[in-house]
Amino acid sequence: MLSVKQVSKIYEGKIAYRALTDIDLTINTGEFVGIMGPSGSGKTTLLNLIATIDEPTTGEVLIDERNPHKLKKDALAKFRRRELGFVFQDFNLLHTLTVEENIVLPLTLEGKKVKEMKEKANMIAKKLGITDIMKKRTYEISGGQAQRAAVARAMIHQPKLLLADEPTGNLDSKSSKAVMEMLETINKQDGTTMMLVTHDALAASYCNRVVFIRDGKFYSEIHRGDNRQAFFQRIIDTLSLLGGDAHDLSSIRV
Repeated sequence: MLSVKQVSKIYEGKIAYRALTDIDLTINTGEFVGIMGPSGSGKTTLLNLIATIDEPTTGEVLIDERNPHKLKKDALAKFRRRELGFVFQDFNLLHTLTVEENIVLPLTLEGKKVKEMKEKANMIAKKLGITDIMKKRTYEISGGQAQRAAVARAMIHQPKLLLADEPTGNLDSKSSKAVMEMLETINKQDGTTMMLVTHDALAASYCNRVVFIRDGKFYSEIHRGDNRQAFFQRIIDTLSLLGGDAHDLSSIRV
């Protein structure tokens, strides 16, 4: 589904900065993979390269055996809109629109009919438990509800790959847990392939496996197995070996 092959990223400037070095990563269809590492390790750079926001200096990124970086501008915009879903830390909802209008935005850009958009929005709202807030503006709802709305918007066009960048970063522990349980359910029921970049060990414990990077290089990976509690502890242990600032690690326990 996703194949990152020998990808490096160097940012040019007065002093060139190497953000990633020879990263190899494969995510199979239906997998839910977490990416972790200290601040400055290259997590967000990797996400941006996969999201086609940025381009690799060397190596290639293949999504469904296609290299989106070789597409022309219009084709790339269409590819991102149809194949990828995005969930961000700060929700990125438009405050002038209702929750429902925010959710159907990707379909509006595709020129879908209003009836079809409403049907799809109602279906996904029911699934994510946000039917009662559909007519509200984003400033009238809680952070947890806003992130559910953002997930609904990311999923409404049924993307092949969902990319989540610190989706629990602005949420309290209860809302974080609810959002991660929701993502896990979508992954299991719909088989949506997901990649999660996070500092939060609790959020990462919902993934099938977690890949750790440090100083722009692959460090290690661990697999979940049947026991999420044990997986959570192994994530904490690996993060402590990785080092980094205190705020890089979540203090929340499962």
